[in-house]
Amino acid sequence: MIGAALGGAAKRAGLDPAQQGSTGRVVWSAMGGWRGVLESVLPSLTFILTYTLLPGDTREKLLPALAVSVGIAAVFTLVRLVQKSPPSAAIGGLVAAGVAAGLALITGNPSDNFIPGFITNALYGSALLISAFVGWPLIGLAVGFLVGEGTRWRTDRRKRRAFFWLTIAWAALFAARLAVQFPIYLTSLDESQRDSAVALLGTLKLVMGIPLFAPLLAVTWLVVRALYPPAPK
Repeated sequence: MIGAALGGAAKRAGLDPAQQGSTGRVVWSAMGGWRGVLESVLPSLTFILTYTLLPGDTREKLLPALAVSVGIAAVFTLVRLVQKSPPSAAIGGLVAAGVAAGLALITGNPSDNFIPGFITNALYGSALLISAFVGWPLIGLAVGFLVGEGTRWRTDRRKRRAFFWLTIAWAALFAARLAVQFPIYLTSLDESQRDSAVALLGTLKLVMGIPLFAPLLAVTWLVVRALYPPAPK
């Protein structure tokens, strides 16, 4: 069931090893193209810029910064609904932005806008790491479903090793984000360091987002294609 869910999500994103196309094109498609990149980047970027550039104290800047961020996510969702394109990514971004904004408004600490991201990284990283060490790496489960192999890859030492290390690599990505960003969040509990912490957290979220995600996705795709080469025409 887990493999089917992961594989289905990967297939909807365009990550089907059976399809033809260059690695760059497949990775770009999986990220949603320009629209997907903008949906991923703009809400956080506008929050950082608005909060940093506006004059005033924390509470005076927090509400407009959050309003702009959630507003951008809402616009992306509305556009997808109007165009009748799959809205799941945009809706997910809108819900995440709304939850993060609500948390920051309740506490009055703009850095709390990043807490949902910390939780997501911790959950994803833990699930990937545990799955690898119990012998059922999530990358293998997803690929097994995609190629119609089920769990038979577990009898192939080469595939089992490849999926183990790919899963560890993805777990390391989520762990690295948490290890770098969470200590900075803790500094924001000191109000005198809050503004600088928000700016740094926002910058790191962007830098450790797509710029790290895309290369790892490309490596994963290349390894899977090597394990399951397309059938000759």
